Formats: sequence, C-alpha cells, structure tokens
Amino acid sequence: AGRDPLQEMIEEAHKEKIKVHAWFEYGFAASNNQDGGLIIQTKPNWAARDINGALLKKNGFEWMNAFMPEVQDFMISLVMEVVNKYDVDGVQGDDRMPALPSTGGYDTYTVNLYKSQHNGNNPPSDFKNAAWLTWRANLLTDFLGRLYQQVKARKPNVLVTTAPSVHPWAKDEYLQDWPTWLDKGFTDLVLPQHYRYDFAGYRATLLQQLSFLKAKDKNKFYPGVLIQNAAYNPSVSFLTEMVNENRKNGISGECFWFFEGVKKFPTYFESYNK
Repeated sequence: AGRDPLQEMIEEAHKEKIKVHAWFEYGFAASNNQDGGLIIQTKPNWAARDINGALLKKNGFEWMNAFMPEVQDFMISLVMEVVNKYDVDGVQGDDRMPALPSTGGYDTYTVNLYKSQHNGNNPPSDFKNAAWLTWRANLLTDFLGRLYQQVKARKPNVLVTTAPSVHPWAKDEYLQDWPTWLDKGFTDLVLPQHYRYDFAGYRATLLQQLSFLKAKDKNKFYPGVLIQNAAYNPSVSFLTEMVNENRKNGISGECFWFFEGVKKFPTYFESYNK
C-alpha cells in the first residue's frame, strides 16, 4: 500500500543511467491453472478455444482469444497505460505476447473470420496445417504492428521489443513469426529465448536463428541467455563461452534470463562490459 514499484524502479535506475523496459510477461494468457481466472470468469466470450471447444490450455496456461479485436484492445490499453503514466524506456512482449498456442483458433469469432476469407470453408482440423498456421500468425503480426504504431505515436523514443521463443518452433507452437515482425518493422529489438544447457546446443541454436535474420536487422538481435532456472545456473566458463560465441558472430549484446541469476555471478557482471 502506498508504493509504486515500477515508479521506484524507474527513479532508481535512471539515477544510475540504467534504462527500464516494462515487461508484459503473461501477454494473452489469462491465468495459470485457474480455468481462465478472473478474466475469463468476467468475460467468458474472451476465451480461446481448441478444436473440441474447450478453453485453450497449454503448459498450465489458459488463454484469451488473441485474434479478437476486443481482447487485442484490452492488451494495447494495458501497454498504453504504462507508456502514458510512466517514464519507461521500452515495453516488451514475452513468449506470450503476441502469441497463442497453435492448437487454438477454433472459437466462433476466428472460425467465422476464416470462413469469410476462404469461401465459407472451415479452417483445417489439422492445427499444424502450414497455411492455417501462417494465416493465424499473420493476425498476431498485424496486432503487433498496431501496438507498435500506438506506442510510437504517443512516445516515439519508447522501444517496443519482443522476446519470443526460437524460430520456427515459435511459429509452429505459438504462432510467433518474429522474422516477419522484424521485416515489417514492428519490433525494435528481438530477443529469442536461446535457453540451452550445453555449449553445442547453444551454438547450434544461435546459428539456426541467425539464418533467419536479414543483414539489415542484425543490430536488432539480442539472444536470450539462460543464467538461472530453478536451482540451475551455468558455470562461469559456459556463460563466458555463450557470450563469446555471440561476439564471434557479430552480435553486440544479449539478454540474461533472469535477474536472480545475475546475483550468482557478481565478478562476471562487474567485468561484463569492460
């Protein structure tokens, strides 16, 4: 009570010339193991649906219908509230914004939208059908473009960044087509989650992701490096290897997931930028 954690963070960080980006972690997920929680309880028509008509659920998360204009406007209003109210340097969508599990899209609104563009035909029952994947991914790309334009219209210097899963898995599983986001200029930085537990895996993922990157966008690419997950932390030598591999490939920076892990490597981070 009586405190504003984000405002405090911004004030303290800016004193130290550290920039603050507000991170919208849940994105289009309504709840985690709560049957949609208060959002779907209040707005049942906002629920995303799988092919059986059930509330869309994946890895414990229940989802709002990310294709519905009313839901999109709700998400944009949350982001714009932060942009309007706070002196943030950026806003970021996670692997749940924009995103929707590819098992979704079978709600009434989305089916009718699809039929209106496909001679009255129903969408494919195979949720991995390539054209159906792309059609839905494009709807999320359009949403990101709308969000990007609204943020920039209000505060042109606020960065709009995204931290999707790795391509093409992200598109196949969550309809996140980040190469297209970059290509259309709808994200200022992309930070794919290269969370790997051995150097061979990290290097292979990095090279794979770079293969989807156009030269013009390389300065917008900051791979996500795993420094903590539950009780796991990489060795200092493994962490150093990952960062060195980024530099070898012409990448000037990375995103470390997540903050608690920073405290496990005090001497490394003291010298990280020197």
